[in-house]
Amino acid sequence: MAKGRITVLVLVAVLVAAALIGCGTQTTDVTQKAENKDVLVIGMPGEARALDPQATNDQPSARIMKQIYETLMYQSPALEISEGLVSEYRVVDDVTYEFSLPQGIRFHNGDELTSRDVQFTFERMRQVNAPGAFLVAALDRVEIIDDYTFRMILQFPFGPFITHLAHPATAIINERAVGELGDDFARNPVGTGPFKFIEWRSGDSIKLERFADYHGQQAASREVLFRFITEDGSRTVAIETAEADIIYDVGPQDFNSLANVEGVNSISSTGLTTFYMGFNVQKQPFDDVRVRQAINLALNVPQATNVAFRGHATPARGPLAPTVQFANQDIPGYDFDPDRARQLLAEAGYANGFRTSIWTNDNPIRIQYAEIFQEQLSQVGIDAAIEILEWAPYLDRTARGEHDMFMLGWVAVTGDADYGMYSLFHSTQFGDAGNRTFWANDEVDRLLDLGRRSPDPDERAQAYQRAQEIVFEEAPWVFLAFRNELNAHRAYVEGFTPHTAGHHILHQVRNR
Repeated sequence: MAKGRITVLVLVAVLVAAALIGCGTQTTDVTQKAENKDVLVIGMPGEARALDPQATNDQPSARIMKQIYETLMYQSPALEISEGLVSEYRVVDDVTYEFSLPQGIRFHNGDELTSRDVQFTFERMRQVNAPGAFLVAALDRVEIIDDYTFRMILQFPFGPFITHLAHPATAIINERAVGELGDDFARNPVGTGPFKFIEWRSGDSIKLERFADYHGQQAASREVLFRFITEDGSRTVAIETAEADIIYDVGPQDFNSLANVEGVNSISSTGLTTFYMGFNVQKQPFDDVRVRQAINLALNVPQATNVAFRGHATPARGPLAPTVQFANQDIPGYDFDPDRARQLLAEAGYANGFRTSIWTNDNPIRIQYAEIFQEQLSQVGIDAAIEILEWAPYLDRTARGEHDMFMLGWVAVTGDADYGMYSLFHSTQFGDAGNRTFWANDEVDRLLDLGRRSPDPDERAQAYQRAQEIVFEEAPWVFLAFRNELNAHRAYVEGFTPHTAGHHILHQVRNR
């Protein structure tokens, strides 16, 4: 660990939970799972923030909501788009899409899915200013034709629209359930998916159960238990001892060793995730581009990435992973140049450096980056304390702009540059929507608007290429890494295929 100041906030519950798992203690649910192979146990590193798709857009929540809710369109693990809840759709014109719903699809509360639920879903997205509302910002209105037919009318042509209707944040919700439950809906979800919600034990687990009236093929497992196991090593122990059947986000330091464990299959796959360290540009000294560029130059990102990811990630030169459509492969990246960093700091009026902080959640990879950067920044006169927060407060407080620097990742879920850039860099997306740097640039706004409105792929490509160049030059981020997806499962698990976007589908996964 690098020498320096580290503040740990609100970690007691997490450490206690991790300690219990680490010493092999099993809850009643896990004991039952060991005796009943019809219960699928998933070990994941973060707890859900909410189970209302319009209350949050974070990965841990989406991974669970993917099993409870369904979207109008369906995105396969390989990112192929097909009909989801709708039986068919047609493009009426550049801004009009008509959809048909099958009859007889039931929500978990017994209500039948109708066009009214679809209309309610998208109206509510705007009313509550949902974090995922940017996905359908082009939508003007939903017109109901009859109970099973509706039209979606756009304000302007929007190329990724159909793809966005497969994103978990656009899942269709039940109007009656929302009306009856109010704010409690976020912890008592009602969807149409193959699993229904049963129980949420804060800090421990969420349990789902097969939905008997599901309109499609019945779920292969009777129950799915998501266990929140923050510590990488504890998740590894859980898969080695069969306390978990599948674990997500295997720690890079554990992945290679798992390959040699009998009865465990480890899977590495190309992902869509960008790791980054962001600056709050509304605070001094980060409002000065010279300071932001200096910090990029002061950090040896390839070295830190190799240490943190153990070879399971590629150092980033810009904001988009190479797997994302319209990623700019010609961005040069920032060299490691402490002398130039000191020069820029002096030009900005910080020849003697300054004191600041790096925030991170309790993610070991991010903590390791922060510790390495703490030492490297000290070499150019910057004294950076490390503050570690639990996941939900971390998202809430960075959304409010309380931070200086912060560590996060973003999954370009749709595989399109619009999703990979709009919510992170557009001036309308400050805070919880994704732009936690609070950075704004008029030209980038124009280019991102053009990229999402233009039906011309070449014009879109040019817009996104230039937008990425400006983001690189203005440096609201330190560009860290493009991470591989690392998962593992017991050999007796059948049907598990990791989703490229990390929203793994468990409908037909079971234990032999």
